[in-house]
Amino acid sequence: MRKIIVAEFITLDGVIQAPGGEDEDTDGGFTHGSWTLPYWHDDIGAHFFETFSTADALLLGRKTWLIHGTALEPMKDDPFADALNGIKKYVVSTTLKSADAWRNSERIGANVIDEVRKLKAQPGKNILSDGSSVLIQSLIKHDLVDEFHLHLYPLVLGSGKTIFPPGKRLNLKLTHSKVLPTGVIYQRLVREP
Repeated sequence: MRKIIVAEFITLDGVIQAPGGEDEDTDGGFTHGSWTLPYWHDDIGAHFFETFSTADALLLGRKTWLIHGTALEPMKDDPFADALNGIKKYVVSTTLKSADAWRNSERIGANVIDEVRKLKAQPGKNILSDGSSVLIQSLIKHDLVDEFHLHLYPLVLGSGKTIFPPGKRLNLKLTHSKVLPTGVIYQRLVREP
């Protein structure tokens, strides 16, 4: 069975919203966009490519899919964009009419949990998810996330979207940890039953 791996940039208070750009996601009046930039280290990109190499599909919520697709679809001759443009993508949305805006995408519009269970049961490599706070909370509630690959940033923002649903206990086993020179801690955690 395929695994779902959640890869996130996350603050000490669990915020994942708008890590890369000031106006990336201002929902709820969020004004802390681009909070990851002062902490960049090349190992962060290397960790993403390592995780990405184990996957053959992305599972994203509508907003994350639109942000990624708008930025990456027009890019040419960029290894990062080429890799993400080429992989199969599943976008969860009840409002999108089609998934044509980003190549190799398919929309999941109903029975999301059942459809994700079917995806996990198919042969193939892992399924990667990032951003997508609403979707990932739902996946966690239904015990569908197998691993978390987190870059934990040494700051507290005090508000913003998170991926961990209130009231849901998760037992996790730390399988890898590395402190980067910028203070970011990279962790891989596996869900335990």
